[in-house]
Amino acid sequence: MSDRLGRPPALLVVPAALATLLLLVPLVAMVASTDWRALPDHLTSTAALDALRLSLVTSTVAIVVCLVLGLPLAWLLARVDFAGRGALRALVTVPLVLPPVVAGVALRAAFGRTGVVGEPLLAWTGFAFPFTTYGVVLAHVFVSMPFVVIAIEGALRSADPRYDAAAATLGATRWTTFRRVTVPLAMPGVVAGTVLGWARSLGEFGATITFNGNYPGTTQTMPTLIYVTRQSDQDAALSLSLVMLLVSIGVLVALSDHWLGTS
Repeated sequence: MSDRLGRPPALLVVPAALATLLLLVPLVAMVASTDWRALPDHLTSTAALDALRLSLVTSTVAIVVCLVLGLPLAWLLARVDFAGRGALRALVTVPLVLPPVVAGVALRAAFGRTGVVGEPLLAWTGFAFPFTTYGVVLAHVFVSMPFVVIAIEGALRSADPRYDAAAATLGATRWTTFRRVTVPLAMPGVVAGTVLGWARSLGEFGATITFNGNYPGTTQTMPTLIYVTRQSDQDAALSLSLVMLLVSIGVLVALSDHWLGTS
């Protein structure tokens, strides 16, 4: 078919090639600039190991929370007709386009020590989210939830609702249908949304540092460690960035069948 259409015009090929280079060259330059001899020392430092551990733990806890809360929300948006569904979907997507620093400011306004929720929570329990590991998880949930909900909603919409109707005619309740029919049919999308949300959580920076600061062992994740390390040790920052690049590539490989075409 493509042979009959003729050669791709240079007016399209050249910009496409430039776009590819624009995306590829910085990554290749980062890898080429890494001091491979010092890499083991940089990656095994106490600060790097603590930050990596904290990033993995908080991202994993955050994605569990996103699944527990986001899967029902995605199902509601995909399967239930109700007034304001479009507005709710738009609201869910707001954190996708919100500048990360603004997300941190919004979290502080809501959950800070003087926030709408944070102030009464502090008065009743003595607990406050900011500058704690719990606050890091909260920030990660806020920025990752939209990725999870949107991906899972798309998967649920692509699953034929007639299977749900068939289960209902056989006497299955809506809860049983959700567990036994709807979710299993959409499982590839659920997994993809989970992996995508986890990767987004792992790379979160702006909202985390704005809401929680950058305290080693408590709120300092890999992205915030890279930020502060860059100011004093370029080589160490490159080494730490290489870890995040490898994680990103791993996510792409994990999602290749779902998001990337193979033909």
